[in-house]
Amino acid sequence: MNYLLNININSEISSADIVDFLKSEIHFKEICQKILFQRIINRKAALYGVDVTAEEIQQEAERQRRERGLERASDTMIWLKYQLIDTSDWETGIRNYLLAQKLAEAMFSAEADSFFAQHRLELEQIVLYHIVVNNKKLAQEIYYQIEEAEISFFDAANTYDIDENRRQKCGYEGRVYRWELNPDIAGLLFSSQLQQLTGPFKIIDKYHLFMVEDFIPAELTKQRYTEIISSMFQKWLNTELDCILSA
Repeated sequence: MNYLLNININSEISSADIVDFLKSEIHFKEICQKILFQRIINRKAALYGVDVTAEEIQQEAERQRRERGLERASDTMIWLKYQLIDTSDWETGIRNYLLAQKLAEAMFSAEADSFFAQHRLELEQIVLYHIVVNNKKLAQEIYYQIEEAEISFFDAANTYDIDENRRQKCGYEGRVYRWELNPDIAGLLFSSQLQQLTGPFKIIDKYHLFMVEDFIPAELTKQRYTEIISSMFQKWLNTELDCILSA
């Protein structure tokens, strides 16, 4: 794809070409929404007195360079050329990214603690293993085989689960929030013993067996704090966009 480095986007590809292609790929609405989001952010940031300094842009640029393994300035210039952008375009993108982060912090940092306190139960997690099969008889057979130690939960998942990806992971679902589960199932799993086989349960037309490997209490970590603020900020952006489109 090195031929892209030689494209003069102004002469070879017009703005109309880009718009037509985005429309044909059903991406035009998404891009328009992002443009409007940025306008909303810029306007609100001005009201809050939030701005991004040249030093902050430089620090983020250095972080991105390290993340991409761009050790030398020449490596960065080659990468930018490959992306069909220049330094100014890149720095504008960095500024927009940092401005959104700083505005979200300014708007919602005071609410993050109370939000966490109100939703603490929902934010509890379990490390979950899961088997899904098509019929009740097979689910019950698997249950008894595991209970009698004729087969391990992991081997059963690897053998019987209807989902290929879950079979390959021996039933491993990873960390699952309480709110992601059916409330009745969540109540049983979060009160179960570690390594306890639970089920089978019929959910819609499938039969499910579960095993909890670990319980992870809800803590207001730096990552979760950021996630809460980001979620609140995105909801605010969506509301603002709806107001613009319905005006």
